Amino acid sequence: MTQPTAPCAPTSHLTLPFFDAAHQNLAEALRDWVPQQQVDERDDRSACKEWVRRLGEAGWLRYCVPAQFGGALDQLDSRALVILRETLAYHSPLADFAFAMQGLGSGAITLAGTPEQQAAYLPAVARGDKIAAFALSEPEAGSDVGAMQTVATYAYSTGAGGQNGLKETAAVTLNGSKTWISNGGIADFYCVFAKTEPAAGTRGISAFIVDADTPGLDASEHIEVMAPHPLSTLKFVDCRLSASAQLGELTGGFKLAMRTLDIFRASVAGAALGMARRALAEAVAYVQQRPMFGQRLADFQLTQARLGEMAALVDAGALLTYRAAWLRDCVGTTTPAQAQAYSVAAAMAKMTATENAQRVIDMALQLHGGMGVKVGTKIESLYRDIRALRIYEGATEVQQLIIGKAVLKS
Repeated sequence: MTQPTAPCAPTSHLTLPFFDAAHQNLAEALRDWVPQQQVDERDDRSACKEWVRRLGEAGWLRYCVPAQFGGALDQLDSRALVILRETLAYHSPLADFAFAMQGLGSGAITLAGTPEQQAAYLPAVARGDKIAAFALSEPEAGSDVGAMQTVATYAYSTGAGGQNGLKETAAVTLNGSKTWISNGGIADFYCVFAKTEPAAGTRGISAFIVDADTPGLDASEHIEVMAPHPLSTLKFVDCRLSASAQLGELTGGFKLAMRTLDIFRASVAGAALGMARRALAEAVAYVQQRPMFGQRLADFQLTQARLGEMAALVDAGALLTYRAAWLRDCVGTTTPAQAQAYSVAAAMAKMTATENAQRVIDMALQLHGGMGVKVGTKIESLYRDIRALRIYEGATEVQQLIIGKAVLKS
């Protein structure tokens, strides 16, 4: 069940020069809206659907797509995404998940979809009418994307018309499996990455849009995890698509997947910030009212020192996160140098914010003592929620490699 009214979400960070008035207004409006939403989260799949519905009705999902397709802004704005995810995660990590997957799941269509594909999917994503999913990982291909085994095979038929009275029409057949797919089993469509040239590694990957009701797709295998949210394994058995389902250029799938992940990587750091800020707020509230040895827990210097360390860890992650988002929005990624600078900054933000959030939440739990591990308390759920952020959308070790290689080049 959604927790009781949360400690008030902080806003002092919005005065930093990374943000403008529009971002401040966005954060304040969402800060007022989200605590009023009481969603039963005991069933992760139904709760996620409910969050998508509410986020869509309230207009928050409009920040997941460009304005020409019903979005709130002309293009995806990294700072807005960071603020939205930070604020949502402060109150409900599952609400943040529902929001983020609408953006990530449709991001490849925003970047590379045909006008017809964009018109068919993006407005529905913005309204919350269609739930999106991003299907890249496989049982033997997580960080090593080039090891994926799912294959897309093209077949051609001939008919009247075209050169020499013949016209070729392509169909695509998918075979293989994907796993750890967020929104699996509840999504209305999946952006699926598969090998069209199996021997070519990452250079042989293409992308496709697969509607959930396509024959040959089975998304029923739900995966139970420590912080419940909708995850499943997708199985493709002679799953037949039309050629119009191809998303972007043939064999351009790896670059498309990386571009999509790059946009949202800083926002993962934003979600971690929201959870860390909530843990710090919960710790401050708890130690101020917890009696111990004739005084409050807050009166002990050791407690004060621990809170100081937690606050510094939060701010360190925040500054790197906001810098990364600002770089993408205000400097851009149009040149190779700009793209490299942003990728490194996003990697630093994702690594630092998620690792620091894990430490902050652990410290907050320790300050709560036995209450910190009681099932149903906010700190206990945050302790479970934060762990996955250090793995998905590029594990900490992958971010370290990105940063380290850039340091050697420089």
